[in-house]
Amino acid sequence: MTKFDSGSFDSEISRLLVIMAKLRDPENGCPWDIEQTFATIAPHTIEEAYEVADAIEHADWPHLQEELGDLLLQVVFHAQMAKDENLFEFNDVAKSIADKMLSRHPHVFGDELIETADQQTVHWEKLKEQERKEKAAQKGDSPPSALDGVSTGLPSMTRAMKLQKRAVRVGFDWPDVNGVLDKIREELAEVEEEVREVNLSQDRIKDEIGDLLFTVVNLARWADVDPDSALRSCNAKFERRFKAMETGVCSTGKEMPQATLEEMESFWQAAKKDEK
Repeated sequence: MTKFDSGSFDSEISRLLVIMAKLRDPENGCPWDIEQTFATIAPHTIEEAYEVADAIEHADWPHLQEELGDLLLQVVFHAQMAKDENLFEFNDVAKSIADKMLSRHPHVFGDELIETADQQTVHWEKLKEQERKEKAAQKGDSPPSALDGVSTGLPSMTRAMKLQKRAVRVGFDWPDVNGVLDKIREELAEVEEEVREVNLSQDRIKDEIGDLLFTVVNLARWADVDPDSALRSCNAKFERRFKAMETGVCSTGKEMPQATLEEMESFWQAAKKDEK
């Protein structure tokens, strides 16, 4: 089937690296793989990370193994493209993260004492902040903002959470959760006001809904809930109940567009009751 000798490598990582190098070979490689760039592969990398999260959400461990392999391929792909351009290669990637893990875990690989996960989180963030300051000093830049380094490429909800956590570290936060709840009510009232305007402004309603979502993310932070995970669970719940409602409507001999809202609501409530 193939001339490729799969049994001549000292590890599966070595085999994977050689496979990717062959796929990117300008003369004998795969046309699709050859023409890819960092920009064209980046969306696939993001997608594969979400596939990993989905497999974990469903506790599908065989699928998780497969999806982790797909995610690893993304790292190998980026590393090979970098090697092709003489930027860096896979071993450099592995070395940089290994060095970072050593420096950020002195309680494991050194003499520092850190006894709890919370202490480690605080320590980790302090080390990252120090690294940002050192990088800024090396470049001759002004001292970094507390918000520097939060990637603009993150999903908006994840980035909102990270920005808020950074702000909290320098003391910018409500004294208790009541402040967050009051802010949500305030932002919701502003959304309601804009929606009821006769001449609805898309820019203003977009701005107000953004403020509301940002504040809801803050509530999730106070409750120690990952908002993206909460929304994924809600999406799955909505999908289950909607499909159960469709089945119920079908059982009456109707198609969904033919059913009344009252009929749909009845089957929706039945689906909720069945779940409980």
